[in-house]
Amino acid sequence: MDFSLTTEEREIRDWVRTFIRREVMPLEQEVLRRERAGQPGLTADERDELQLKAKAAGFWGLQTPESHGGMGLSAVMTALLMVEIGKTFVPFQFGGDADNILYHANEEQQQCYLLPTIAGERKSCFAITEPGAGSDAKAIRTSARKDGTDWIINGEKTFITGGNEADFAMVFAVTDPERGANGGVTCFLVDRDMGWKSEPIDTMGEWAPAALIFDNVRVPDSQILGEVGNGFQLAMQWIGRGRYLIPARALGSCERLLEMGIDYANTRETFGKPIADRQAIQWMIADSSVEIEALRWLVLHAAWLVDTDGGVASRHAQSIAKLYGATKANEIVDRVLQIHGGMGYTRELPIERWYRELRLARIYEGTDEIQRRTIANNLLRGKVKPTGSLG
Repeated sequence: MDFSLTTEEREIRDWVRTFIRREVMPLEQEVLRRERAGQPGLTADERDELQLKAKAAGFWGLQTPESHGGMGLSAVMTALLMVEIGKTFVPFQFGGDADNILYHANEEQQQCYLLPTIAGERKSCFAITEPGAGSDAKAIRTSARKDGTDWIINGEKTFITGGNEADFAMVFAVTDPERGANGGVTCFLVDRDMGWKSEPIDTMGEWAPAALIFDNVRVPDSQILGEVGNGFQLAMQWIGRGRYLIPARALGSCERLLEMGIDYANTRETFGKPIADRQAIQWMIADSSVEIEALRWLVLHAAWLVDTDGGVASRHAQSIAKLYGATKANEIVDRVLQIHGGMGYTRELPIERWYRELRLARIYEGTDEIQRRTIANNLLRGKVKPTGSLG
């Protein structure tokens, strides 16, 4: 059993590590200042400039197939890179990726939506969540009524990532109420200029989701992604495409936070001694280190199964990694804030900012409770064994 990286994997990882340290981390203080003033941490132009710098070095479309101009990286390699990205709170992502379900587009749709999205010329959003349909995606009520060769869409979507910036949305609507999720939901590619509107939702973090409003939005047949009635299957492909990436990014955050905690413990003195000499602080650091190491292997194992299996075992491992990663990341950032005392609670340091950001990991793309349900159901129904992938 070989846990070492190949030479190529190490070179790719190290390039991204250097890029994040040289190009992204220096922006942190300005990002904090802007966010304290109620401004976006990065402007669109600044984000695009960073992405183009990376593109000049060949980093574009991490998981986009090489046939479409991307790097076509494995899940394991992508997870390693997400760890590096997670070491900063600056809202940066490499460019050149498109939602996985857009590859189901026909030739005309690929030219209009998929390829421009990969090129960074268009922005999409995934619109399934509704005020009454979060974890229970089958409960969506947004409707699409047939009218000649068109469809009339009515409804509201909520907590849509990128919904304020997107120029088109992948909208999931009920086209056959009697069949519902079993063949009665369809996905539509809906341009903003077709009539939908977005409203920002204020949250405790810097994540700025949107509410999307569809009021008699008319969409032609040509905007259907895939086939009529297969929308719910597409939605599940999107939701399950990369749950391992959320704990991977959280892992990077935890590594950086623990470094901050160690540095502060070694320099901050109370009663004539560094707080690193206090057993209470030592235990916080030790527990965090153990949990980070466990999370590292859960993430990499889940990614490895994505590359080699792709079935129930893969989805099960991703749920385990996301559940453990989300809960432990929240515990670790809380400990690091505690180590810093009052300073950790201020907005002068990024710890409280990470505190708010990591809290979201327990909610989006499957809450803690949904992950526990998935894990338990897989075990109770015999889909996976307690012995795991080693049998």
